[in-house]
Amino acid sequence: MKRAVTGFVAGALALVVLSGCASADGVAVDYGDGQGYVSGDGAYLEIPAADRGAPVDFSGPSIDGTEIGSAELAGQVAVVNFWYAGCPPCRLEAPDLAELSVELDDVPFVGVNVYDTSDVARVFNEENDIAYPSILDVASGAVQLAFAGSVAPNAVPTTLVLDREGRVAARISGLLRDPDILRSMIEKVQAEA
Repeated sequence: MKRAVTGFVAGALALVVLSGCASADGVAVDYGDGQGYVSGDGAYLEIPAADRGAPVDFSGPSIDGTEIGSAELAGQVAVVNFWYAGCPPCRLEAPDLAELSVELDDVPFVGVNVYDTSDVARVFNEENDIAYPSILDVASGAVQLAFAGSVAPNAVPTTLVLDREGRVAARISGLLRDPDILRSMIEKVQAEA
């Protein structure tokens, strides 16, 4: 019974997350790959420190099998990106995220893969020169659930900036259209006392 409930919850969560990739009005946006794929609209949200929720506690198995999560990010401004290899906007933003993660070497980046096997995720990261780790969240949806009570990753991709306390300070819902937006969000959170 417990397994059935867990499976149902994981399936329902995957449906909700992946529905962020669908267009409510049936209009598709062509990202240049001819697939007519829609993800979040790229809208971003910045949350004043006084209005942020509780720290988000999350963890999961990485592509290489090690456990990673919020404990490794404690005390640091960090970036969490929800993605999967078959997502066209994820493929478009991957080089920008890889470059920013190298440029901002004092800011840990963590990916959360919501769909792929470790082999598929590993190949994607190699092809896009992504050196930061990714959690494989497809089996349990635990990381997505952890953020659902705060500022949910309501589309794929979604990029979150966490403050030093582990609270969501900013969110980009959908394709990161300009890396300077994310850089600015990170710098604002880093400048907080």
